[in-house]
Amino acid sequence: MKLTKNTHACVRLEKDGRSLVIDPGAFTEQDAALGADVLLVTHEHPDHFDEGHLRAALDANPAAELWTLRSVAEQLTAAFPGRVRTVGHGDTFSAAGFEVQVHGELHAVIHPDIPRVTNVGYLVDGSVFHPGDALTVPDHPVETLLLPVMAPWNKISEVIDYVREVKPRRAYDVHDALLTDLARPIYDRQIGALGGTDHGRLAPGASAEL
Repeated sequence: MKLTKNTHACVRLEKDGRSLVIDPGAFTEQDAALGADVLLVTHEHPDHFDEGHLRAALDANPAAELWTLRSVAEQLTAAFPGRVRTVGHGDTFSAAGFEVQVHGELHAVIHPDIPRVTNVGYLVDGSVFHPGDALTVPDHPVETLLLPVMAPWNKISEVIDYVREVKPRRAYDVHDALLTDLARPIYDRQIGALGGTDHGRLAPGASAEL
């Protein structure tokens, strides 16, 4: 499987000529979702869910389908009947040759005064896990963890402990648009030294074979 990083929290997975895109949000390139056979969205926050990106992808490929939680699905179901699927924790499904398990229920706490929205993570082909905006630990071994490295709701000690708890074979940074170039070497060094796994970072547009 090929992993391609897009800006911030969005990634594309490709195998056997089919592609799956997770979380094409407002910080992500305009064409990040185009050509996808499967679209997954973890939650409704705009850095993960851009309605225009999803509509463009669904219009461009009439066979493409979107799998997401209810708050996002309700905004697109009427425009794309039969192509928008609602999922929640514990669900499993097959789409365009990808096997997906859904893990998690709530967004991480940003502040006690801010209500928590629903958030789900996706484990693709029993191997690659994107948790969205939560430190969800799936009840399944993870080979590749897409690690939300910098957000208003986390700190580096929590990120390191999350890597240690999941115990992936490797971790690649996502949710990194807010991380300055000045801070990146600090995060790379500390997560790499303390996380207990192979930690890497891909520039937007770069790819890795998993």
